[in-house]
Amino acid sequence: QVQLVESGGGLAQPGGSLILSCEVSGSANVFDDMAWFRQAPGKDREAVSCISPSDGDTYYADSVKGRATISLDGGTTLWLNMDRLEVEDTAVYYCATKPRWGGCTEVVPSNFESWGQGTQVSVSL
Repeated sequence: QVQLVESGGGLAQPGGSLILSCEVSGSANVFDDMAWFRQAPGKDREAVSCISPSDGDTYYADSVKGRATISLDGGTTLWLNMDRLEVEDTAVYYCATKPRWGGCTEVVPSNFESWGQGTQVSVSL
């Protein structure tokens, strides 16, 4: 069983920056594909970014492309660096993992098996 714990969420202002982290423990495989999703009130959960250590591939949603960077530190900590924050970035952010097969070709919630509890990000003046 994989345990995921997000941290780093909070209140930020438009144009600012924020760094989210996800601690991975338990039976996690260092070669598992890992991703960030977010969900705003009344909306579906959507992919933000994905990294595939086995394939060496990354994915970024159009809404955050050029503003976000995903990275994995030693297979135990997943990071999401967000710059030039927008009000539309307000959501609960989740980290998730799935078996390494497939890479980041199809980053949808149904493909991911383990999830963190989520961390709230609020972008407002």
